[in-house]
Amino acid sequence: MKRTAYLPFVLAAVMTVVTAAAQPADSLRREALAQARYLKSIFKTDAAIERISAFVTPGTMDEEVLAELADCHFINGDYEAAAGTYQLLSLKAPDNLLYQVKQMQIAFRMKDYRATAAFGQQILAQDSIPAVVALTGDAFNLAGQSDSALVYYQHALALKPLNETVVSKAANILLADKDYDSVIALTDDYLAYDPENFTVLPIRGLAYYLKSEYDSSYVIFQHLEDLGVDNYPLHYYLGQSLWHTNVTYAAERELQRAWAIDSSDANLAWAIGAVKSEMYRPFEKQVKPWLDKASDMIRPDSAFVSRIHQQYGTGYYGMERFDEAIAHYQEAYRYNPSFIQALSTIAYCYERQKKYRQALEYYEKYLKLARPGSRGYEFAQKSIEYIKGELFMEE
Repeated sequence: MKRTAYLPFVLAAVMTVVTAAAQPADSLRREALAQARYLKSIFKTDAAIERISAFVTPGTMDEEVLAELADCHFINGDYEAAAGTYQLLSLKAPDNLLYQVKQMQIAFRMKDYRATAAFGQQILAQDSIPAVVALTGDAFNLAGQSDSALVYYQHALALKPLNETVVSKAANILLADKDYDSVIALTDDYLAYDPENFTVLPIRGLAYYLKSEYDSSYVIFQHLEDLGVDNYPLHYYLGQSLWHTNVTYAAERELQRAWAIDSSDANLAWAIGAVKSEMYRPFEKQVKPWLDKASDMIRPDSAFVSRIHQQYGTGYYGMERFDEAIAHYQEAYRYNPSFIQALSTIAYCYERQKKYRQALEYYEKYLKLARPGSRGYEFAQKSIEYIKGELFMEE
C-alpha cells in the first residue's frame, strides 16, 4: 500500500481531535453523564464517580451532576459521601422530596435512628407517603420509643392496610405490652382483606394463646396446619393448645413434631415428658428420658456456679462461720476441680476449728495438686508440720 493510502485515516484522527477540542462544555457534560449512567447500570460505580467528578468544582452547583454523583455514592455504600451530597442538593432544592427521602434512607442505613425519624417527620409534613410513615415507625422502634413507633405503624396501616410487615411489627409491640386484645383487633382488620395470611394468622393465634384462650388458639393453629404450614412455632403452639384443652394424645404428636424441627428448648423437652406422664406412659422408658434432656439443657455453667460458691465461702470465712464456709468451698471445688485453693482453705477452716484430722486430709490433698515451691505449697507444708505436732500431743 502507498503512503497516500494512510491519508484518509490521518485526516479522520485529526478531525476527531479538533472536534473534541471544539466541543462545547455542555456537550461534554451531557456525554459524561450518559457514560456515568451506563457505567452505573453495569455496576461500575467507581468508574462512574470518576467520570463525573471532574464536573463538580468548588462554587458550582450543577444539580443534575450532583444528583448522579450522590446516587453513585449511595449505590457504592459510601453513605457519608452520599449524605453530604444530598445535603447540598437539599439546600439547592429544599422542596425536592427525593433528596429528603434519600437522606432518610442513608440515616437509617447508618443506624442513626433519631435522624431517620426527624427526616421522616419533615417529609410527612409535606406528603403522606406510606413507605416513609412505616420507616419512621421503624426508626422510633429501633430507637427504643415503642409508643411513637406504634403511632406511625397505625398511621401506615390506615394508608395501606395490606402491609403484613407493619402489622407484624405493631403486633410485636402490643404483645410485649401484653395488650392481647389490641393484637386481636389489629389482626381482625388485616384478615378481613386477606383471611389466610401465613404471617398474620399465627400472630392472632399467639395472642389467643397468651390470653389463655386455648380453644381459639387451637382452631387457628390447626387451620394453619391444614393449610400446609410446617414449622416449629406452629407445632409448638398447636401442641400446647391441645395440651391445655386436654387433648393429650394429639398434643404429644405435635410437640414431638416441634422437637424434630428444633431440639434446643428445655421447656419443650419438659412438656413432652409431662404430657407422656399424664398419659401414664412408663416412667423409666418414656417419661424420664425427656426430663433428663430438659435437666441436661438447663445445667448451669460449672465455672460460674463455682465462682458463686467461692463468694459465699469467702463471706462465711470472713465471719468465721467455718462450717458454712467449708460447705461452699467444697461445692466450689466440685464444680471447678482446677480451683485447688479451695482445698487449702477448707483445711485451714478445719484447723481453726481444731479438727486436725480433717485439716490434715485436705492439706495433703492440696499438696498432691499444688506446685512445689509456691507460697501455697510452703504454707500447707508448715501447716501439716504444726498439725502433726498437735495430733502427737493429743495421743
